[in-house]
Amino acid sequence: MTAKDEVLTSSAYIQHHLTNAKLCTVDGEFAFNHACSDAGFWTWHIDSLLFSVGLGVLFLFIFYKVGQKATTGVPGKLQCFVEMLVEFVDGSVKETFHGRSQIIAPLALTIFVWIFMMNLMDLIPIDFMPEAAKQFLGIPYMKVVPTTDLNITFGLSLSVFILIVFYSIKIKGLSGFVKELTLQPFNHWAFIPVNFLLETISLVAKPISLSLRLFGNLYAGELIFILIALMPWWSQAALSVPWAIFHILVIVLQAFIFMMLTIVYLSMAHEDH
Repeated sequence: MTAKDEVLTSSAYIQHHLTNAKLCTVDGEFAFNHACSDAGFWTWHIDSLLFSVGLGVLFLFIFYKVGQKATTGVPGKLQCFVEMLVEFVDGSVKETFHGRSQIIAPLALTIFVWIFMMNLMDLIPIDFMPEAAKQFLGIPYMKVVPTTDLNITFGLSLSVFILIVFYSIKIKGLSGFVKELTLQPFNHWAFIPVNFLLETISLVAKPISLSLRLFGNLYAGELIFILIALMPWWSQAALSVPWAIFHILVIVLQAFIFMMLTIVYLSMAHEDH
């Protein structure tokens, strides 16, 4: 569905492009989108899942093939690019992470590349994928940027949160983790309730801030592309190209911020006070 092919109000056009393709079960049968309004919690955003999982598989496939064909001689362009990414992430981890772990660098690399690839989908012309889904698959809605779906960004940050708690308990022990929540910043038994409240809020705020920061920036960028698509055709190129060039910086920066904050949070989890 495009703004040119069907008569849509501006608000309806925006709402259309910001609606996920939903799958749910109603009375034991599969239903899509509008029928899912009464489905409750178990509603799947199939477009977000499809593109996020697909891009993750593509990332693993590319890096696996590069690893299989890696040579000590003159490397190809793709191998050079992958080596630059690995060295960049490895250097960031060495400068920021102060513990010892074999999982942090691969995790940071996965987060950076995967989020970057999901963000990169924002540069696809706004009407291209939804119209193709409508014409060839009969799906009325299609959001192609997984990171504009709060479920995806919160799922990523929740995974990081689980790792934070896991390593906090692993490195400090359960008693050490409890002491960290109850005896900081005021090391006195009388302040245990205050400490616990402050530390719990600080701990829970980490995944919330991670998810909302990534979601908010990409959602805003997607919304601007939609608003540009509503303008006359002769003005779209003049506005969309500069915004796309600027948005390249945004999608890289947001992937980098998510990666760096993950490293910092896990580094704090490895510190035994």
